Amino acid sequence: MAKKLRVGILFGGRSGEHEVSLLSAASVLGAIDREKFDVTPIGITREGRWLAAADARHLLAGDTGAVARKLRAGDPDATPGAKLLHEGIPTLLAPEPSASFENPHLGGHYSTGAALDVVFPVLHGTFGEDGTIQGLFELAGIAYVGSGVLGSAAGMDKDAMKRLFAQAGLPIVKHVALLRADWERAPRKVVAQVEAALKYPVFVKPANLGSSVGITKVHDRKELGPALVLAAKYDRKLIVEAGVGGTKRKARELEVAVLGNDNPEASVVGEIVPGKEFYDYEAKYLSEGSVPIVPAKLTRAQTRQVRDMAVAAFRACDLAGLARVDFLMEPEGKQRIFLNEVNTLPGFTSISMYPRLWEASGLPYKDLITRLIGLALERQQEKNRTTYSRD
Repeated sequence: MAKKLRVGILFGGRSGEHEVSLLSAASVLGAIDREKFDVTPIGITREGRWLAAADARHLLAGDTGAVARKLRAGDPDATPGAKLLHEGIPTLLAPEPSASFENPHLGGHYSTGAALDVVFPVLHGTFGEDGTIQGLFELAGIAYVGSGVLGSAAGMDKDAMKRLFAQAGLPIVKHVALLRADWERAPRKVVAQVEAALKYPVFVKPANLGSSVGITKVHDRKELGPALVLAAKYDRKLIVEAGVGGTKRKARELEVAVLGNDNPEASVVGEIVPGKEFYDYEAKYLSEGSVPIVPAKLTRAQTRQVRDMAVAAFRACDLAGLARVDFLMEPEGKQRIFLNEVNTLPGFTSISMYPRLWEASGLPYKDLITRLIGLALERQQEKNRTTYSRD
């Protein structure tokens, strides 16, 4: 009989999305198939200190505290996995020596032992999905869920990402990329540069950050300076993008979940109707007004176009495992669809859009977790075919 694979669930971290990571991890811990996997929680504090076993569980149960209860995804009535925050973390089994696991998506067994066999990094934002932690896994030679160093870094850096999209011929909005140093040295020149290239409204963003942190919708010159100051707080590179939809109507915000390695698949298309002017951090996690629509109300041709573009974006950035791909669609007229960005480690509570889109596509949350672990092993197996020496 096949034994269990030992899986490390890594969560927390130093990014501004620390609380979201804890909620995602709680949901994964509550749903992962315990008949197939032995689970080891690994926490990272806000200060960057690594915790294992009981200390990691304390982080998960305690560090969220009142903040987690403020997040809509942390409502135990809305998110089954979040009940772990209020009812205590279940006892985690220790792996048996020389255990093995039969991957449902690959042939053969995988030996375990004392070390972890695969890591599921449920980390969002800086130091979690930007290639840094992935580099550590690569050095250790351990299988891990999600994209590699290049894909993770490209998926985090909106400037590099857009360059890859453009190279692949994918439609993106007009934008200006600049450095924090440029803004601080010559603010008038930067304002002139932005206004020469784009018309208001525009969106000002840090190039490297997730969950819409530090993003401002700017309607005129008076709002541009404060928006650049805010974005510069979070990154040395800034992006200013043209708004889609003009001054009177908001763009439609579409999302697709992509799953796979070399042969990725796209989920059904979903749409977010933000309760605010756009889908920022507050609209995602704090306000009650945002409405997800799954599937999105699109024509067959539009649905096919969005799904094809999602897979093309996944490949353009050399992603693996999972990604949520976001789009902006003109609300009227030509209804052109623009690729906005990829998110290589999206929110992963059971009510987050990525799992929800796969649920609507016929893949339940628990099975999605198993599938992602299988893809991590598949990718590691492919890496193991590579020779790194001349012998």
